[in-house]
Amino acid sequence: MDENSVREFMESWHAATIAEDRETLRSLIAPDAVFLIAKNEPMIGWDAFAASFDQATKRFHITPSGQIRDVLFSGELACCWTELTVTLTPRAGGDQIVKTGTTLTILRRAGQGWQLVRDANLLS
Repeated sequence: MDENSVREFMESWHAATIAEDRETLRSLIAPDAVFLIAKNEPMIGWDAFAASFDQATKRFHITPSGQIRDVLFSGELACCWTELTVTLTPRAGGDQIVKTGTTLTILRRAGQGWQLVRDANLLS
């Protein structure tokens, strides 16, 4: 695995989010995944992530984009620091909400690819 494979993972994540493709997102998330989001309780596992994703996509179309700043590897893990922008477009109309900040994502090798195991999201 190399840095390109991590970049491809992040591109797949963003594309699946935009497409609201739950099955692809599920394949990219490890069963023991933990999501840390500022001012919220941790989301643990697929069910917690899916509930939050479903609630958000009922109200908004989500468009993430980001620039990877750094990727580090250690054994079966990769750590990815990203400057992220998420644009939330209300389905009912109205002004877009744009959130920006950094994320730190830890991936674990899974077969020929990666799965997200930890994600710290510092968007505001």
